[in-house]
Parts: sequence; structure tokens; C-alpha cells
Amino acid sequence: MTIKIVTDSTADLPPELIKEFDITVVPAYVGFGNKTYKDGIDISQEEVYQKMVTENLPATTSQPPPADFANVYKKLLKETDEIVSIQATSKLSGLYNSALQGKDMASGGNRIAVVDSLSVSMGLGLMTLLAARMARAGDNLSNIIEELRQTIATTHLWGLFDTLKYLLRGGRIGKAKGLLGSVLNVKPMLTLHDGVLHPAGVVRTRAKGIERLISNMKNFINVQEVAIVHSTTPDDAQTLKERISALIDKNSIYVSRLGPALGVHGGPGTLVLALREKVDNLKQDVKKGKGLKNRVSLPSLHRPSLYSSHL
Repeated sequence: MTIKIVTDSTADLPPELIKEFDITVVPAYVGFGNKTYKDGIDISQEEVYQKMVTENLPATTSQPPPADFANVYKKLLKETDEIVSIQATSKLSGLYNSALQGKDMASGGNRIAVVDSLSVSMGLGLMTLLAARMARAGDNLSNIIEELRQTIATTHLWGLFDTLKYLLRGGRIGKAKGLLGSVLNVKPMLTLHDGVLHPAGVVRTRAKGIERLISNMKNFINVQEVAIVHSTTPDDAQTLKERISALIDKNSIYVSRLGPALGVHGGPGTLVLALREKVDNLKQDVKKGKGLKNRVSLPSLHRPSLYSSHL
């Protein structure tokens, strides 16, 4: 039995990993003025940030229509036995719902499993890579789905921003609105919990923000993989990688660039750190009676959610 892995462009996976693991990426849509572009296909990261900074153009995003997913699924089902499609958090995006509808349109039945990652960017990307490795190793569909369900609770993400104005403009700030009243000239930090953005504090300088990201990582044991994502600051990303390589094998650290679909919300200067713990850590906590108090909740495979017309 062969299994193909599908995700969406908000995963921010580096092109070389997409190619290496034969991952299919369904692009989201980005709009500037009256023009709409497919994320990473019709418009590049550089063009997006240039329009935001030099042209000061407001941007919009939207999830691909269900037909985009259906077309991908139909094509892949001619080549493979089953499909695992892992999408951005349904709490902030309509991508998961589009994928579910696309599954119905493709008449894939039990051959297609659609998973709500409750994450974005390389939080989603790390889960996708895990699924792709398992598929390559010959794991069956149920094993991959079960591993993903547990991995949702052991995947963590933080973002350091120069400003929250782009998130505010795009309506994605969620429960982090309290940071808007913070002192001026600070760098806000956000984290994802249960698929929703939450405030993670503020720092005075970017250097202190990077220190905070490293400190957050140190709170977790048996980290399997780490991803660093930047929008316009590759030097900061490399500095962060060098610092983290003292804590984890550098071959388990990935650096990528924030794609257009998320970049228009994060804006220039965004720096993201995502990590994936060993799933066994979660199992040990449960055995010891610690439960899931401080973990992201595990959703059902096809948990219903409100359909959103935007990304």
C-alpha cells in the first residue's frame, strides 16, 4: 500500500524537503488590490514583502476552493492507494474545511484522511514531514493518523513580531488583542495553543526576543526537530540556528522562509520557532497521571468547525 502526503502552502516547507519527500502542496491565495495570486506559484515571498513595505499595499488571503483540493486528490488517487492531507488550524483558517469538501468532491471515501493540525507554518510543516517519513517507511494509514493525533499535542510554536499591525489588519490576532495596549517600541510575541494565537509576552529588543525563543525551547525535553522561519531576516534565522545547534543536532534543524499566505499577516521582521517533541513524552505524562493539562487537545480526525471565507 502506498500513501501520498498532501498539505497546504501555509506549512512553509522548504522546497528541497517538498521534493525529497514527494509532498504535494495545495497553494492558498493572496490578494493585492484587484489581483489574486496563488501562494508561491504566481507570487514569490520577495514580491509580497516588497509590496507590503515599499508600496504599502493592503493584502488579503483566502483558502483554495474545495475544487483545488478535489483536483489534487483525484490526480493522486490514480497514482497511490491512500492520501493523508494535513491542513492549517481550522481555528484560524478555512483550509481544513476546504480540504474536507474537496475529499467529498473527489469521492475518495476512506482512501483520504484529512487532518486538522491545529498549527501553522513549520508547526504544520514538521507534522507533514513526520507523516511523509512514515509513509516512505511503509507505515499504514491508521498508524500515521494515530501518530499525527499525538504529535499535535507535542508540537509547539512561537512567533516574534516587529509589529502586530498586519495580524490586526488581517483579523488573525485572536486572544492576543491584549498586547495592543502594550508600551510602544516593544516586540510582541505570540504562541499557538489549541490552534489559536495567544500572547506570549513582549520584549524590548529583537535580541531579547531571540533569547526568549531559545529559552522557550529549553523547557522541553527530547526535542526531535526544530524549524526556524523568517520573513525578511535570514541573518537572524541563521544566528538562531547556530545557537540552537548547541541543544540539538543541527541536522534536525530546518530553516525556511515565511510564505506569502502567512507573510501578509506576520509582516516583515517575523521570526518563528517551531519544535516537535518525541511523542513518547506525552505517553509518559499520561501514565504518570499528569494528563494533558498543558498540552494542545487532540481533535477528532474530522472535527467540525465553522467555515471561514478567508484563509
